[in-house]
Amino acid sequence: MIIQAHSLHKTFGRHEVLRGLSLSVSEGSAYALIGANGAGKTTTIRVLMDILEPSGGAATVLGVDSCRLSPREFAQIGYVSENQEMPGRLTVGQYLQYLRPFYATWDHDLERSVLHQLRLPMERRIRDLSHGMRLKMALACALSFRPKLLVLDEPFSGLDSLIRDEFMERLLHQAGEMTIFISSHELAEIEGVITHVGFIDRGRLLFQESMTELSDRVREVRITLERQAAAPNRVPEGWVQLTSVGNVFSFVDTQFKDEHLMGSVATLFNGIKNIDVRPIALRSIFTTLARAARDGGA
Repeated sequence: MIIQAHSLHKTFGRHEVLRGLSLSVSEGSAYALIGANGAGKTTTIRVLMDILEPSGGAATVLGVDSCRLSPREFAQIGYVSENQEMPGRLTVGQYLQYLRPFYATWDHDLERSVLHQLRLPMERRIRDLSHGMRLKMALACALSFRPKLLVLDEPFSGLDSLIRDEFMERLLHQAGEMTIFISSHELAEIEGVITHVGFIDRGRLLFQESMTELSDRVREVRITLERQAAAPNRVPEGWVQLTSVGNVFSFVDTQFKDEHLMGSVATLFNGIKNIDVRPIALRSIFTTLARAARDGGA
């Protein structure tokens, strides 16, 4: 595993941000850590990158204890954060010139390609760049040495749609060449690149699985009945967001299996005219599971 965390805890004073979080990221995957604001995503990344020391538990990155990462490991890790600091007095070109000697794997042809695609102004000082330009600059620096692991902490925060598209286009171009670990609220943007997802809620990882498994098990279900629809007194575990409108009863099945669904529907409803089962986009899956976690369901 490229990243492994075991029962991570992190407290700030009396406030416990991480509460026994465990996760694993396999080599070559694109893993998205999703969760509401304040769930612990950024704290998790900062612990993994040895910016913060865990209060309990342990983690390894590239096979090394995250508290003992050395220049050897950091030379294989690209890191992009929405609050990343860079020397404002340097121009884009000067900063790239400063970084190159630190990375034996720096690819000059790739650097030129990234700079051209992202249209970065080489002579402009970093402090004069817009927020979006600074993030593109950070991405160019992180990609040009072909890292083994690319860590992206809320990279799309505050970006307009054009810059997000350019950012993702570059990321998609190199996806598969490295392991990607990303936290982001822009779920629609990352859905096309990620292979695995972990859902964090109040410092705990509720689940992690492949996107294929997640998409297969979370489905929207609409049942059309011959008469007025009403929610049954008791429904199977995993049915959330129950609504009845006219003769249509709908819900999200977070533990979908075709044979189980059909058996439950046949038991609970009479006069069924139609059953419509549809896949759900990642953003809708996230909001569904977040509400269920908040309400104590699913």
